[in-house]
Parts: sequence; structure tokens; C-alpha cells
Amino acid sequence: MNNGGEHLMKGLKLLKALFTMVIFTLIFTACTAQLDGLQKVRIAEVTHSIFYTPIYVAIEKGFFEEEGLKINLTTVPGGDKTMTTLISDGADIALVGSETSIYVNAQGTDDPIINFAQLTQTDGTFLVSREPIENFTWDMLEGSTFLGQRKGGMPQMVSEYVLKKHGIDPHEDLELIQNVDFANIAPSFSSGTGEFVQLFEPTASIFEQEGKGYIVASFGEESGHIPYTTFMAKESYINENEEIIEKFVNALYKAQQWVYDTPSEEVAETIAPFFEDTDLEIITSSVERYKAQKSFAEDPILDEEEWNNLQDIMEEAGELPERIDYETYVNTEFAEKVLK
Repeated sequence: MNNGGEHLMKGLKLLKALFTMVIFTLIFTACTAQLDGLQKVRIAEVTHSIFYTPIYVAIEKGFFEEEGLKINLTTVPGGDKTMTTLISDGADIALVGSETSIYVNAQGTDDPIINFAQLTQTDGTFLVSREPIENFTWDMLEGSTFLGQRKGGMPQMVSEYVLKKHGIDPHEDLELIQNVDFANIAPSFSSGTGEFVQLFEPTASIFEQEGKGYIVASFGEESGHIPYTTFMAKESYINENEEIIEKFVNALYKAQQWVYDTPSEEVAETIAPFFEDTDLEIITSSVERYKAQKSFAEDPILDEEEWNNLQDIMEEAGELPERIDYETYVNTEFAEKVLK
């Protein structure tokens, strides 16, 4: 046999060996999945944040596994991208602001997006000043440069709502910057842009620790309860997987209770593996701040008052396509069952 034939035979033998390995791996994986008996649930979260503490607690404490679920959590930055992932079946459940379900459903769909469990119930941002202010009042923003969040997103709509509540026109009484990408807001402020900035934790606390900024007010405390971040899925998925949704909500409720019943230091230690680059002291202070203002929902129910408050804020910002009845895109059946 010539050299070409020998090379061909070796190649075929190698391919056969590789094929056998692949088949064995697939069989082994399938058997393992069957043996652990867990149902896989894919979640797309809009960002990775201490603001979402209860979901990480539910994963780390094994509450999902107790319910027979295996969670595959992926961060998909941006509400539009998160919803695209959900609609295109890249995820089973999305963790994102309820306003995105209104935006998507308003465009028309045969398979509407339904909110079925609430994770956070207030805005999670804080007003950070470049200079320390002892006795802050909201009128101090008049004439200032304010580095805000993306137009049409809940943080920006909430900030405009709060400013107007205090008699400030965000588009006339100050210089409002809202064309900076979410990931670049903190670096932009750090490099000198703006006198005030709207930030989530732990960035706000890190800025205080480093002397780059000072927390002077909470948008969450000012705006009241809203379905800020909720779990949602396509109506078809919910209808076809009611048992999974019920188990999911069970695990979530366990985590919500545990977070409020447990010292913030222990909560911080539990979620620390999800934030390896963040100092434990900062995680603890962030958790405590969110717990103190009840930002984490205490149960999975998204109630009608919260839904209407959300629409009021969107309407005030000129971003509400149309008023939507509570029952249309909210399903509390599973959350109510858990509480009973």
C-alpha cells in the first residue's frame, strides 16, 4: 500500500475512534441526566447584579434542586437582547424588567410574554454625587449635569418620575446625559463626566469606598413599589410546563424568605461565589441596603397596584404604548398557590 493509502487508513481509524468517543460521551451524558432526575430550565438574566440576590441564593442553597430543577443561568445584557433570546427559544425564562413585556406584546404576538413571579419590587439605583453632601435636597440637581441611564429603560424612567415628583423637569432644569451604554456609565463618571450619576449596587458603594462618589439618595425609596424585575416566559411555555413553573416559584419563594430571615453577612457569603471580584464587605453592605429598603420582593406575587404604578411611571416618561389590564400579561396563579 502506498503512503497515501496508509495515511487514509490511519485517518479512517482515527475518525472511527473519535466517533466512538462521541457516541460514548453522548450516551454517558444522557444517562447522567436521567440518573440525576433534574429538569433543565434555562434562564436569561438581563444583567448580573447583587440586586438579584434571591435567585443566586436559590441556586447556591440548592432550593431549585430540592424541587427537581437544574438551572442554567446566562447573562444577556440589555432588555432587548434578553427578550430576543426568550422569543427565539434561546431561554425558557427571562429575568428582566416588566416594561419589556409591555414593549414586546404591544408589537403584536400570537404567543404573549407573561409575568409570573416577581424578584425585585423597587428601583435598585442610587443617586451618587461627585462631592459629599451633608443635607441633600433634590433641588440641588437644578442646573447640574446628571449622568443618567438609557432612555426607555426602567432606571431612567424612574429617575425622571422622581425628579418630576420633586418639581424638577429633567429635560429643562438640568443637563441630562442618557446616551452612554450601561456598562460605560460608571467609568464615564469616574473619568469626570457629570456631577451626579445614577448607579446600582455594588458600584455605588465601591465608589464611596474609593472616594469617587457619595450616595445621597435612593430612587427605590422615592418611587415606591413596582415590578422592577420579574420572571417571565412565553404563554405557550407556561401552559406546557405548569409543573416546572410551580416548582420554580416554590424555590424562589424559599429563597425570598431565607434572604429576609438571614443576617446580611450570611447572605453575602452565600452569593459571594457569583461575585468573585467583589469584596465581601461591599457585597454585605449592598445586600443590607437593598434589604433595608425592601428592594427584594418578599414573595413572588406581582400585584395590581405595582403593575399600575409601573404604567404610571412609563406614561409619565412618554414610553407607554398603551394601558394594559393587569390580567392580560400577569399570571399570579403559581405565586398564590405557593403562598397558600
